[in-house]
Amino acid sequence: MIASARTAAFHALSAVAAGRVDLPTALAHSRDRLSEGRDRSLAAAIVHGTLRWQRASDHLVEHFARRSLSTLDVDVLVILRLSLFQILHLDRVPAAAVVDDAVSLARSAGKTSAAGFVNAVLRSTLRQRRALPLPPRPRDASDRDAALRYLGITCSHPDWLVARWLDRFGFDDAEAWVRFNNDPAPLTLSVNRLRATRDEVRAALAADGIQTQDTRVAPYGLRVLSGNPLTQPADGRFLVQDEASQLVPLALDPRPGDRSLDLCAAPGGKTLLLAGDMQDTGVLVACDVRARRVALLRETVRLTALRHTHVVQVATAGPLPFREATFRRVLIDAPCSGLGTLRRDPDIKWRRSEHELAGLAERQLALLLRAAQTVQPGGRIVYATCSSEPEENEMVVDRFLASQPAFRLVDLRGDGRTALAPVLDDRGMLRTLPFVHGLEAFFAAALERVSH
Repeated sequence: MIASARTAAFHALSAVAAGRVDLPTALAHSRDRLSEGRDRSLAAAIVHGTLRWQRASDHLVEHFARRSLSTLDVDVLVILRLSLFQILHLDRVPAAAVVDDAVSLARSAGKTSAAGFVNAVLRSTLRQRRALPLPPRPRDASDRDAALRYLGITCSHPDWLVARWLDRFGFDDAEAWVRFNNDPAPLTLSVNRLRATRDEVRAALAADGIQTQDTRVAPYGLRVLSGNPLTQPADGRFLVQDEASQLVPLALDPRPGDRSLDLCAAPGGKTLLLAGDMQDTGVLVACDVRARRVALLRETVRLTALRHTHVVQVATAGPLPFREATFRRVLIDAPCSGLGTLRRDPDIKWRRSEHELAGLAERQLALLLRAAQTVQPGGRIVYATCSSEPEENEMVVDRFLASQPAFRLVDLRGDGRTALAPVLDDRGMLRTLPFVHGLEAFFAAALERVSH
């Protein structure tokens, strides 16, 4: 009998490969197929790991099959990918069991004629697993072609992206970045300061057998070391939120009694942090575009018992439904490529392309211009992304400033938020880098309105 976790992982990966759903939706469906927590964890690990190592696996399939990927049935390719990930990167499952399950999966998926092919490819890989035919780490890092083959194929990233990182940061940092992306991401929590302190939440979790430690940079976060806090009923003491994401609201620096706007707010982690800074006073408006994301926001506000946060659905274009100069603080966590979050969202590596960046930047600039009208003189807007690429980050900010003389860039190094000091660049913008900070690549710039 095929292990239920591997069956669930196969269905999730097939749905992603076919473009039927995104990764979060596929994982949600896979969880619905499984009743045991261990099976759910294994299925998620297989799905994420398979996507992380997809390009390296495809290289091995082509080598051992002696066939182009384009000639393979998609479901058969998915079976090979998830099986290779388990054989090469997981030690909890015997290799023989993985191969047997792969053959059974092929038959159960209606690919009986491919069962022998699947068996042959996997057993050939097993025989050479100590000396796999993957591009080696170059002895001379100045050999750009060799470096790109190693970073792209062996470290399983798209060529265009590793070429950018190699050219901007050099081989050692680019290698550290791709290795970071290929490690499983930790579970990180953001504490609801309106309900409890970080120490109190840590102690309460420890009493339930869940061990955590303080996040290294974010002042209100906890990193889970063992146990699973998500198996407990949600009580609003914390939300799941990446550490780098937790840093972005610090750049906004809202104060009690402010009128603040969180424009692209779902699922609400940054909204909660802003409400904490404001001590749940004043007015905090949290917005998003799609009804499903607005529903997530409303649930976060309900769960965390925020009394002065108002959820508003806004249109994708046109003026925002607020008067000019309404808010002292505005946060734009702009829709972006997501290229800074590949450790958590490995499917993005294979969905994004370089030519998309220009179009994303145009939409981001339009959103920033749209939101700027709502900022009071002396007020601040923070533009943020979870992208690694300059087209979506400082280039958008510079284009905005060039067309909007009423705004200036705030150098956050002199802003008094000491928690941000380790992650600020030489212009005072927030920039987290995996090979420097051990965090996903996030960006934020603070812009002050100095006149009408």
